[in-house]
Amino acid sequence: QVQLVESGGGLVQAGGSLRLSCTASGNILRIRTMGWYRQAPGKQRELVARAADHGTTNYADSVKGRFAISRDNAKNTVYLQMNSLKPEDTATYYCNADLVDSWYDDYDLWGQGTQVTVSS
Repeated sequence: QVQLVESGGGLVQAGGSLRLSCTASGNILRIRTMGWYRQAPGKQRELVARAADHGTTNYADSVKGRFAISRDNAKNTVYLQMNSLKPEDTATYYCNADLVDSWYDDYDLWGQGTQVTVSS
């Protein structure tokens, strides 16, 4: 059984920093992409950042220059370092992974979500 476990998040003042972590576990053969999405109340879920296994990264325009995504492929873990946080970054953040397990089954996995609240 493959799954994602998230950690990090919390309450921080505007201008502060937080780091999110997400680890994939199970019989994993390959993780094509790992990334973070967020959803604020009343809004659609949106991409924040994602990283492919070959090194390519993508960021939402709203977080470029403030957030940094990184992967530790040996640990099947992705990190999101969030700096200069703004109240508009407040949302539930979800980890996502596109992976293949040892039986060559494909998965599009989501974490349970972690709350990030930025106070003004």
